[in-house]
Amino acid sequence: MSFNIALSGVSAAQKDLDVTANNIANVNTVGFKESRAEFGDVYASSLLAGSKTKVGDGVLTQEVAQQFSQGSLQFTNTALDLAITGNGFFATVPEITSRDFSFTRAGQFKLDEDNFVVNSNGDNLLGFPVNTDGTSASVALSTTEPVRIPDSSGSPQQTGEVDLRMNLPAGDGALDATKFDPKDPLTYNAATSVTVYDSLGDSHVMTYYFIKDSTPGVDNEWFVATSIDDEMVDMLNSDGTAANLTDPNTISVGTDTGNGTAAAKMQFSPGGDFEGILSPNGAFRPDFKLETEALGAGILSNGSDPTQTITIDFNLDPNNATPNEPTQFASSFEVTSLEQDGLPVGRLTGIDIGPDGLVRATFSNGTSEPIVRVALVRFANEQGLTQESSTQWKESIESGEALAGEATTGTFGEVNSSALEQANVNLTTELIDLIIAQRNFQANSRALEVNNQLNQTILQIR
Repeated sequence: MSFNIALSGVSAAQKDLDVTANNIANVNTVGFKESRAEFGDVYASSLLAGSKTKVGDGVLTQEVAQQFSQGSLQFTNTALDLAITGNGFFATVPEITSRDFSFTRAGQFKLDEDNFVVNSNGDNLLGFPVNTDGTSASVALSTTEPVRIPDSSGSPQQTGEVDLRMNLPAGDGALDATKFDPKDPLTYNAATSVTVYDSLGDSHVMTYYFIKDSTPGVDNEWFVATSIDDEMVDMLNSDGTAANLTDPNTISVGTDTGNGTAAAKMQFSPGGDFEGILSPNGAFRPDFKLETEALGAGILSNGSDPTQTITIDFNLDPNNATPNEPTQFASSFEVTSLEQDGLPVGRLTGIDIGPDGLVRATFSNGTSEPIVRVALVRFANEQGLTQESSTQWKESIESGEALAGEATTGTFGEVNSSALEQANVNLTTELIDLIIAQRNFQANSRALEVNNQLNQTILQIR
C-alpha cells in the first residue's frame, strides 16, 4: 500500500512540474492564461472499516484549472492589435461561412489577401453589423459576420451644391457681355473654378465667369456664366424652367453652344452690398441660389447620371445677422468661400477601433464611416471552457452557453486598440512553484526508496 501512496505522490509532483513548466514556456505567449494543478487526497473506507485507524490512499490530480485573471497590456503601433480589459473573449471562425466558433483573448490580428481580419492561424475575427450611425444592427452571436475592412468607401457622392462667396472689383470696367468668350480672358472681368464630381466619382472642373454689365443705365450688375470642363452650361429660370436664350439676360458665346449661354445676374447696392440674383428670365431668386440645367451626356460623357444638376448658393445662412455674402467693393477680385458637397471614390487611409469595439474607416476623400463592431463573448463559467491550441477555447457543457454582446456594456470589458494582452504568468511565482514541485518529487521518490529497503530487509529474514 505504501508503494502506491508514494507512487501517487510522485505522479502528482510530476503533474505539478508539467503544469509549472508549461506556464513558464508560455510566459511570452499573447493571451495565454496560466494553469494551476489542483490535488485532492484519496481516502477510501468501507462500512465495517475502522475509520479512526484508516490511513489515506495517496493523492489524486483533480483538475488542471485555468486562471483567467487579467494580463498586463503591451502597447504597439498596429491598430489591429487588440486587447480586452475586463471580461470577454474575441470570437473567431476558421472559414468565412463556418459557424465553428472559437474564443480567444489573443488579439494579434491582421488583414489577409481579401481584407478580412484574421489571427495568426488564419481564423476570421467576428463582429456585429452596424447601421450608418454606428449602432449595432444585432448583438446575437448567430448574426455575427467576419470583419472585413474595405479598401474604398463604396459609392461616390455627386456634387449637388456649391457654396460661393467672393468680392467683385467695383472699379473694373464694364464689358459687352455679347462678346464673352471663355477662352479669351479679356472678355470677362474675373473667374474662379472648383472641382465637382459626377455620380461615378469622376472629377470635373466647374468654372464661374463674372462680366460687369455695360448696358446703358445699368449699374452694379454682373453676369454669371458657368462652364464644366470648358463646356458652357445654361442656368434655369427662377421658376425652374429652361432659360429663354433670346432674353436680354442671355450671353452669346458664338459657336460654342449655338444660340448662346443662359446666364444670371448678380445685383449690388451702391454701397457694394449684395441685393439679389436675377435668373435668366429676369426674375429675382429669393433663395439666393442658381441651378444649372441637367448636364446631360454632352458634358458627362462617361456614362454617369445625365440628369445631374448643380445648385450655386451665394448665401450660406440667410438668417444670420451678418451673413457671408458676395460683395462689390473697391478692391481686387477675391474668393472668400468656395465649397462643394461631392465626393470621389475614397481609398482606405486608416482604421480606428474605439473602446466599444466600433471599427471606423477613414478614406482619402475625407470621409469616415463605421464598418463593423467587434463582438465580445462571455461565459458563466470560464474555467469550464475546453482548451484548444493557439490560446483558443471552445464552449462546453461546464462553461455554459456563449453570450455575445458589445464591449463596455453590461459586464463586458472594453477593447483596446494598438495593444496586446500579455500572459498572466508571474515568472517569479512559477520558479518558486517549480522548486516546491521538485522537492515534492524528491520526497516521494525517497518514500519509494525507503519502502524498497524495508521490503529487501523482510526478504532477507531467515
